[in-house]
Amino acid sequence: MEKLQLKAEVRDLKATTPQKLRKAGLLPAVLYGHKIQNTALTVNAREFDKILKKAGESTIVELVTGDGKTHPVLIHDVQIHYLTSAPTHVDFYVVSMTEKLKAKVALEFTGESSAVKTMGGVLVKVLNEVEVECLPADLPHNIVVSLEGLKTLQDSIHVKDLNLPAKVKILTPADEMIAKVQPPRDVEAELATPVVEDVSKVEGAAEDKPEAETGADDKSEKPAKGGEEKK
Repeated sequence: MEKLQLKAEVRDLKATTPQKLRKAGLLPAVLYGHKIQNTALTVNAREFDKILKKAGESTIVELVTGDGKTHPVLIHDVQIHYLTSAPTHVDFYVVSMTEKLKAKVALEFTGESSAVKTMGGVLVKVLNEVEVECLPADLPHNIVVSLEGLKTLQDSIHVKDLNLPAKVKILTPADEMIAKVQPPRDVEAELATPVVEDVSKVEGAAEDKPEAETGADDKSEKPAKGGEEKK
């Protein structure tokens, strides 16, 4: 894979605001990680977009700072504007090229399931990424998952089915499902099924009420006026 390189400048936190930087086409960033002090930076927003599309968050990028130093980094976290979806801030994580790291790698689905194509099944993707451990130089950009193995409505793909390089250890449990095919919905059968409502659970429904304690059959004698019983 081609070497990805991005230039950055040290940012003076007191000199200007993040809003002004973004208006000038710059993206606020921070550099941190292996044997380095946290450093505020700026990168060109357009150049960063290009790098992000190629690298994602699982490919080493060479970050060249204004002092001429080059740092191997991962794009660790990208904050996105809730309306425009444009990046508003990015974290660059410095890695050691001689120490193993843990990272999440995106799954790239390829091919077509015959269970979907010929049987009308519905493809369900359960996982979109898996966690791996390896040296930074061995970190894959993505992991290819072929859907051609889903030939029947009973077939599924699990983590244990992935083909990974020998130097890459997968940390996601092997029995976790990645994708499967669900049977097609029988809409006609669903519409034909009568809907039975249980009115007993409806608030305000009639309830059994106890009979009145006194009524026409109550023949108990009452004292006469004046407080004395009639003789």
